[in-house]
Amino acid sequence: MDDAEAFLARIGIEPRNEVDRAIATRRSVRRFRPEAPPAGLVAHILRVAARAPSGTNMQPWRVHVATGATKARLSAALRAAHDAPESHAPPYAYYPAEFFEPYQSRRRKVGWDLYGLLGIARGDKARMHAQHARNFDFFDAPVGLVFTIDARLAIGSWLDHGMFLQNVMIAARGHGLDTCPQAAFAPFHRPIRDILAIAAGETVVCGMAMGYADEHAPENGLVSERAPLEDFAVFHG
Repeated sequence: MDDAEAFLARIGIEPRNEVDRAIATRRSVRRFRPEAPPAGLVAHILRVAARAPSGTNMQPWRVHVATGATKARLSAALRAAHDAPESHAPPYAYYPAEFFEPYQSRRRKVGWDLYGLLGIARGDKARMHAQHARNFDFFDAPVGLVFTIDARLAIGSWLDHGMFLQNVMIAARGHGLDTCPQAAFAPFHRPIRDILAIAAGETVVCGMAMGYADEHAPENGLVSERAPLEDFAVFHG
């Protein structure tokens, strides 16, 4: 049984076609192998993903692809910013000011499941900080992406942007690549702007790591749970 089949068995889904398979095997990978995707593949994935729907075909997404020395400079700047978070502020609120159920329990569980795989004890703030900093190395992925949106646009365009992000991740899976979308980048938009020359009128939405999963890494053994269908779907008629 290969890694994808083992993962499908763990989540209890039997894909009926290749689209099902790409969606079901998408996961947030937190350690990657160093080898880069074939030349031109990332550009192809982004072209395919741009078929995402958007209100009146506005196509509000923009993406910066960082590799090699540029990615290394970006990671160094983000790590430094992460060590001095008091001087940075997010450009938008990703989470509510206070968590409530059922979202708080889901958030806590996936966090403690990840830390458990890594042997990080509750209260070990130094190791938690170090693990969070791994975001800014794109979890060692060879390709880092930063997504932005025109700051003048409204919530509908953010929804459209989310559909583009999902298309990127699913298209990547179709080519055997893995990803990790990273909201952790948003608070540190200023160093991102400096290195990637992002215009002041663009809001940094998130980052994303892309590459091939290191299947031997314990953190990639994380299987996040999903609520049963009856918890979120109502069938009428």
